[in-house]
Amino acid sequence: MSERFDLIVIGGGSAARDAAGKAAREHGARVALVEKTRWGGSCPNVACSPTKAYLVAAELTHDVNALAPRMGIETGPVSVDLARVYAWKETIKKAQDVWVSELMAQGFTTYTGTASFVGQHTVRVGEIELESDRILIASGSRTAVPPVEGIEEVGWIDHVSALDLTEVPASLLVVGGGAVGLEFGQIFSRFGSKVTIVDALERIAPIADMEASAMLRMALEREGIDVATSVFVKSVRREGEEVTVTIAPRDGSDEYEVRAERVMLASGRVPNIEELGLDGIGVETNKAGIVVDDHLRTTVPGIWAAGDVNAVAQFTPVAQYQARIAVADMFGADAPAADYSVLPTSIFTDPELGSVGMTEEQALEQGLDVDVARNEYVKRFSFIGERAGLFKIVYERGSRRVLGLHVLSRNAGDIVQGFSLGLRLGATVDELAAMHHVFPTFGEGIKAAAERAAAP
Repeated sequence: MSERFDLIVIGGGSAARDAAGKAAREHGARVALVEKTRWGGSCPNVACSPTKAYLVAAELTHDVNALAPRMGIETGPVSVDLARVYAWKETIKKAQDVWVSELMAQGFTTYTGTASFVGQHTVRVGEIELESDRILIASGSRTAVPPVEGIEEVGWIDHVSALDLTEVPASLLVVGGGAVGLEFGQIFSRFGSKVTIVDALERIAPIADMEASAMLRMALEREGIDVATSVFVKSVRREGEEVTVTIAPRDGSDEYEVRAERVMLASGRVPNIEELGLDGIGVETNKAGIVVDDHLRTTVPGIWAAGDVNAVAQFTPVAQYQARIAVADMFGADAPAADYSVLPTSIFTDPELGSVGMTEEQALEQGLDVDVARNEYVKRFSFIGERAGLFKIVYERGSRRVLGLHVLSRNAGDIVQGFSLGLRLGATVDELAAMHHVFPTFGEGIKAAAERAAAP
């Protein structure tokens, strides 16, 4: 049995749904969607949305315990009932049958099952073969399991299974100091766990501005989170109710052990491509994922790849952006090349670490003559007991053009998102200094930093 479509999309997540919608809406395409595991994708089910819900709960817990007494608000110490937090989190998610019914109501044909290529224009799902001259692979990614001795025997958790816990672990060791590890580390620390975060790299948040990364580490350590960088997890073994983790420093110094009730893996992602049969049809891949050009084309004509599966930039808005470019390209709509030069991002810790554009290190590596304007304080900090943050502007010395913004503050993601348009339009540091601002806000820290830039 076979069915023919104008577009086949492998995946049911953010990239897949945006691609299907655009193809149907703008090109009248008949679209098939194939999803193996989770309709809606990771973001609304087990990543962005539920994780941020937990972050809100963790921030509220912290503020009540740390700030309320200073303000004269009598509450007494609060504790977290994780089973009830879990139940609340589940209420803001959409059920799988609702996802499917909504997609079908939009006119898409949905198939639940494993997709595999049997030809460059043919995909098999169970006993059914789907055919199309246009196929978009948007199958996402999953947690990478590092080559650690004993890791499969200790019952590790990741960002998916951590959201299913109904009791706060007494202690938690997080393997990975990127966004996922840092966010979950702080969540469970504020929920009541004793948290240790370890990473093989020299610093946490390794792609962020170096100064902002260092300041975030200090903020987390002030809360009681232990952070160890430049160390490897050599082995793990279960001893009763705890896991003993052997840590090996990169500098060759003595190994040591850390004991924790739970071990969480957050040290990377791997693409969901093994079952697709890409080798058999000539689609080039590497360790990061499917190789694509700046129009999301793979090495096989008629096949595109968008989202986490190509590992260009693993963010939900990027997945959606890539899907729209791919659809425009496949239907001949003269799509522009993908451009990631002005990409606002945020690590949703408290304080948040928001970034857009180049870091100081990246600008110097490109041989640009740069200067930096910075500010560490805004009035709003005094209301939340924060001593310092960072509002850093990287700009070109001659033209004064802003190259990057790096913010460590509450609402940092909102701040850099708003200012990203300025980077896109070529704003100068002097224009930022001359702009009007709202007082008192966290965002005014950018203007204050710009005012400190040396006069040309």
